[in-house]
Amino acid sequence: MMSSIVLSVRILLMLLGLAGLAEAQTIKGSRPNIVLVMTDDQGMGDLSCMGNIVVKTPHIDHFYAKATRFTDFQVSPTCAPTRAALMSGRAPFKNGVTHTIMQRERMALSTYTMPQALQSAGYETGIFGKWHLGDEDAYLPGRRGFDEILIHGSGGIGQVALGDFPPNKENVYFDNVLLHNDTIVQTRGFCTDLFFQSALSWIKDQHESGNPYFAYIALNAPHAPLVAPEKYTERFLDLGWDEGTAARYGMIENIDDNFGRLMESLGQWDALNNTLVIFMTDNGATRLNGKLNGKRVKHFNANLKGGKNSPYEGGSHVPAFWYWKGVLGEGGDVDALTAHIDLYPTFCDLTGAKLPDDAQMLDGRSLVPLLKDPKTAWADRELFFHCGRWPTGDQIEFKFQKCAVRTDRWRFVNNSELYDIAADPGERTNVVDSNPEVVGKLRKSYDAWWVSLTPLLVNENLPKVKPDDQPMAIRYHKQLEEKGIPEWSPK
Repeated sequence: MMSSIVLSVRILLMLLGLAGLAEAQTIKGSRPNIVLVMTDDQGMGDLSCMGNIVVKTPHIDHFYAKATRFTDFQVSPTCAPTRAALMSGRAPFKNGVTHTIMQRERMALSTYTMPQALQSAGYETGIFGKWHLGDEDAYLPGRRGFDEILIHGSGGIGQVALGDFPPNKENVYFDNVLLHNDTIVQTRGFCTDLFFQSALSWIKDQHESGNPYFAYIALNAPHAPLVAPEKYTERFLDLGWDEGTAARYGMIENIDDNFGRLMESLGQWDALNNTLVIFMTDNGATRLNGKLNGKRVKHFNANLKGGKNSPYEGGSHVPAFWYWKGVLGEGGDVDALTAHIDLYPTFCDLTGAKLPDDAQMLDGRSLVPLLKDPKTAWADRELFFHCGRWPTGDQIEFKFQKCAVRTDRWRFVNNSELYDIAADPGERTNVVDSNPEVVGKLRKSYDAWWVSLTPLLVNENLPKVKPDDQPMAIRYHKQLEEKGIPEWSPK
């Protein structure tokens, strides 16, 4: 009797496993719309659903409660590298992106981008906000796979010396001059509101036309300079917070309101059943300290060590919430080690996109198996991090400065620190001396990875570009003289 029960249980488990596999197969090639919202310099601790008791993010919290959450999702420690990884499916240094400035943010032209792959599968593609992978014509998103474009220049609005449009130096984040497709335009309003409104207008057009689409809402906020509409800062100022903290948290609450409007609109249009919505951030938090009533305090950072431009968990461990109504499980966690490089192959699996034979080799893995079964077997892996930003020509000397290797259990930092992330996610205890075999293995892997990068660092040792010679500045002055800068707003 007992043996027959055991056999029945085994058969049931086998059938459940086959059912899970079948479910994973059903979403491959199912061609959902994809909306990817990525904020700038917002860390794990900058959401109330992650434990922050100062900032209020009710709309993202509600989304979090329904979403599939990747609890160990890794990106690069700074913004342009993360964007290069998303667009290429491989480590950002392999695209030549080792910095956020100095022409080292330009994604190699040999890269076959993720939106190009989606275009090949019949998708309409749109970007709204921050590109940061090159401002020269050949590098702009219109040449890299995007049909609809509304972007600022360089790595941030108002960074005129580094390549943004000259007028944006004044009245930063309000009434900005932006590039809309092939025309520089004058916009009105707060930048985050505008990027969401523009994305929603374009999404509605695609929805009504029946076109599958990929909308990349890549916000500049809450990147510095810290500026938000007054109605979003006054609550924090009244509580006694310093102006920088009030503005940064105000920017985050503004993002939350806009994200709520996005989800509400998709619901009103009955679009959620065939739309995958993702919320994530591009690297760890900035401004980890502030003042409350004149006293310096640490901001909540989800108990992680470090922030943006750090090789520790606080530099690369970010929120990643995925929601697809009626398709993905709601309120479940995926604990497997995942990363930004995984989005490209995942999107290809979901949309049926096929890569050309000469496309770059992808470093990422498709997340489709985890989307349908968060507990599915997931092989261990090694992820490599380096903050880059070395002085021109000094990459060899900086090999072991601000770098890390991450596996499911370990984080090996700066060739001298080892942390057992499974037991010590806050990286409080360096166990390098008691784990020589682990250190030897990870050091060998890192050495091999570093050697593999050398022929791919195509943007090293380039000359510094003066502000007046920046591509967007030249383009702005040329258009201003020839036909002026027209007013523009989303429908």
